[in-house]
Amino acid sequence: MRAPDEPQVSASPSVPLRVIAREWSRIGITGFGGPPAHIALLRRLCVQRNAWLSEAEFEDGIAATSLLPGPASTQLAIFCGWRLAGPLGALVAGACFIGPGLVIILGLSVLFLEHSPPAWVTGAAAGAGASVPAIAVAAAIGLLPASWRRVSSATAARLRWSCYLAAGGVAANLAGEFLVVVLLACGLLEWLVSHRAAHADFGSTDRSKPGALLVPLAAKAVTIGALGSLAWVALKVGALSFGGGFVIIPLMQHDAVHTYHWMTTAQFLGGVALGQVTPGPVVLTVGVVGYAAAGVTGFLLGVLIAFAPSFIFVLAGGRHFDAFRRSAAAQAFLGGAGPAAIGAIGGAAITLGLGLTQFWQVGVLAAAGLWLLLLRRGVVPAILAAAVIGIVIALAGGPI
Repeated sequence: MRAPDEPQVSASPSVPLRVIAREWSRIGITGFGGPPAHIALLRRLCVQRNAWLSEAEFEDGIAATSLLPGPASTQLAIFCGWRLAGPLGALVAGACFIGPGLVIILGLSVLFLEHSPPAWVTGAAAGAGASVPAIAVAAAIGLLPASWRRVSSATAARLRWSCYLAAGGVAANLAGEFLVVVLLACGLLEWLVSHRAAHADFGSTDRSKPGALLVPLAAKAVTIGALGSLAWVALKVGALSFGGGFVIIPLMQHDAVHTYHWMTTAQFLGGVALGQVTPGPVVLTVGVVGYAAAGVTGFLLGVLIAFAPSFIFVLAGGRHFDAFRRSAAAQAFLGGAGPAAIGAIGGAAITLGLGLTQFWQVGVLAAAGLWLLLLRRGVVPAILAAAVIGIVIALAGGPI
């Protein structure tokens, strides 16, 4: 029997799988610009051009996926496929949305992370990487208004929001691989403050156990080899990240560079830039980290584990999305984890910026900041321009 608060899912047209494969592949190839571009392309395809979904259905999908951890635009692409053709539609839509970017970023990972890359490749990575701290700040600033609007006008609620934001920023620089514990703790604290009653629909007090288990799990991951450690890092990215695709930066940075030494800071900056400049979901950056850890096997393992939760969330819970979106407890949890994630994104810019080694990179960073923060222009042109500057300096024999 259907629960009283579980609305009946309205019927959607059955769209052939070949059509879903074709259209979602096209979005995967042309989807430069991250989640805003992906959402716009999906809206144009599903709502405006073909009327497969109503505007209300599409907006509900956006709202529900924004409450979930992991890559929201990927989950929205999977959700739309599920609404149009059931579980097979979800699998085909997700695979075709992710696939083109996956192939591209694998090729670029091989090129950028080979032992002796050409000078122009090293220069491009150094230039593009120099723009990443500014991109992190711009991403955090872009997320602030929506998060602030979720907060009630009560002084105590706004004070807690500010504390969560600050906690995330500090944790991004000091908590290392345990940043995810801070994000979960902020979410759980806000849930406890807002829903003290034992019958809260988000769950009982046993929900605090996952956060408590993260520390020993992470510690154990260090001892079970590169693939086990990589699986843990990818799981954090795919199942425990709140606040949008860019939160993967602070979640992966300490692990990839300092804990497991898979990459140098410069290589990590280049990997983040690759994730931004290629089409498809930004979370594909985890593939670059996976390649640095264990070659093609690590690349595929990292991508598989990072994206698996998105498919599971939609396939297992898609028909409950409307009730989930309306859940006050889910909103409360995100009310704590969300601002903490935003703070972590912004805070990551500090350690990323400290990783720059050449004076000219500071100039590139300043120019990227001007382009993104003052002129409010696009991320992809900023990264490409920064890469070109790095190539010119490398070919001219400058320090890289």
